[in-house]
Amino acid sequence: MSGVVNEPTGAGKRADMNSLMKGARAAQELFGTSDQARVDEAVRAMAWAIYKPEHARELAALAVEDTGLGNVPDKITKKQRKTFGTLRDLLRAKSVGIIEADRAQGIVKYAKPIGVIGAVTPSTNPGATPVNKAMMAIKGRNAIIIAPSPLGYRTTARTVEFIRAELSRIGLPADLVQIVPAPVTKELTQALMEAVDLVVITGSQDNVRRGYSSGTPAIGVGAGNVPVIIDETADLDAAAMKIAASKTFDNSTSCSSENAVVILDAVYDEAIAALERAGAYLVPPDKKPGIEATLWQGGKLNRHLIAKDAALLARAFGLPVQAEAARFLLVEETGVGRDFPLSGEKLSLVLTVYRARDFVHAKEIVRSILDYQGRGHSMGIHTKNLDRARELAAELDVVRVLVNFAHTFGNGGSFDNGLPFTLSMGCGSWQKNSISENLNYRHFLNITHLVTPIPEDRPSEEDLFGPHWAKYGR
Repeated sequence: MSGVVNEPTGAGKRADMNSLMKGARAAQELFGTSDQARVDEAVRAMAWAIYKPEHARELAALAVEDTGLGNVPDKITKKQRKTFGTLRDLLRAKSVGIIEADRAQGIVKYAKPIGVIGAVTPSTNPGATPVNKAMMAIKGRNAIIIAPSPLGYRTTARTVEFIRAELSRIGLPADLVQIVPAPVTKELTQALMEAVDLVVITGSQDNVRRGYSSGTPAIGVGAGNVPVIIDETADLDAAAMKIAASKTFDNSTSCSSENAVVILDAVYDEAIAALERAGAYLVPPDKKPGIEATLWQGGKLNRHLIAKDAALLARAFGLPVQAEAARFLLVEETGVGRDFPLSGEKLSLVLTVYRARDFVHAKEIVRSILDYQGRGHSMGIHTKNLDRARELAAELDVVRVLVNFAHTFGNGGSFDNGLPFTLSMGCGSWQKNSISENLNYRHFLNITHLVTPIPEDRPSEEDLFGPHWAKYGR
C-alpha cells in the first residue's frame, strides 16, 4: 500500500520520515484551503471506511490475532460506536473560518490548521484509536502520520489503507493519512515527534514523556486506574449490571475500565450478591496471594494474562471450576500502594473490592487509590444522592466523575452524556498532561483572534482597590 515504506533502520528510517513528511505537507497544503462542506465530506468518508461492517469485522479479528488482547465482538462494537459517536460530534462542529464571535467583547475567532500531526497509538486499540485521532486531525484540515504500537502494526496499517482508499475515492490526497514504516522503533517514533507540528500520544507513559521533551508541542494522556463507589442509596442490581458490562467489555482493555469498587458497609453483602448475579465470582481469601504472584511477574503485569477471558484467568489462578463460568473475578483487598498490587491498574477481568465504613471512608479509599495510580483520570459513583457526587467532584483530583454510568461506556463520550467521544483521556497536571478534558477536534486547531474596539471598560481605582483599602488601609 502507498504511504508505507519498508527500509532498514537508522539513517534510512530518517530518510523515510522526510519522505512521509514531504507527502503530508503537500497533501495538507492542498486540503488546508477546503471549505467546511469538503472537510465534513472527508471526515464522513473516513468514518465510513472503518464503520463499514466488513471492515470493522476484519480489523477486529486482525487486532485480536496480532495482539492477543480483547475479543472480536467487543472490538467491532468499539470501532463502530466510537467512530459513529465521534462523527456525530464532528459534523455538529465548525472548524473552518469563523467559529466563534463575541460581539460584546469585539472578538471574532477564526480556525486555522496546525499542519502535520504525529499520532502515537497503543496496542490495546490498534484500529479504533488511529481513526479517532485521524478524524479529529482532518476536521482541522491537517494531515496526520501515525506511529502505532509494533504489536498492533498490521491492524493499524490496514486501518490506514482503508482510510486512504476512501479519501482517494472522494478525490482527496491519500497522503493526508499515513503510517510510519515497519518495524516501528523508538528512534523512528522520536523522529516523527521532532518532525511534525503537533504530537498526540495515547499509550505508554514513556512515549508521553518523550513527546513532551521532543521540542514539538505535545498532548499526552495519562494512565487509568478507575475506582467506583457503591453507596447505600444505589440501585444495587443496576449498578452491578453496569459494572459488569463495563468491566468485561473487550476483556478490560480500556483505561476507563473499573479497577476497584468501594462498597459501603451498610450494603456490602447485598452489593456483592448483586455483582455475583451479574456474573462475578468472589475469590476465596486464601487464593489472593496466588493471584498476585501470577498476575504480576517481576513487578510487571503478566502479558499472557492481561485482556484474556475469565475462564483462562480462573485456570491460571488455580480457582475452582465454577470460577471458569464467571464473567469476571472479585478479589477483596484492604490495603493500597506498592505492597498491594491489586490496588493498581490490572488490564484484566479482575476487580478489586474494598469495604468502607461509610461515605467518608469510601472517599478516603478512593483518594488513596488515585494517589497511588491513576490520579487525574476519573472515578465513578453509583448513588441516588447527587450531593455526594458533587462532593467528590469538588474534592478529588480527577478530570471526570461519572454518576451511575457503566464507566467504560461513559468516560470516553456517550450518547447519554455530554462528554465528547474520544479514545484519549487527558488527566491534567495531575499526570503531567497538557489537557484536562477528553481529546477532541478543538485540540487540532490554531485560532486567530480578530480584535476590534468596544466601549471602554475601565473601572475606577475605588472599584478595584476599595475592599483592600477599607480592610487594611492605603
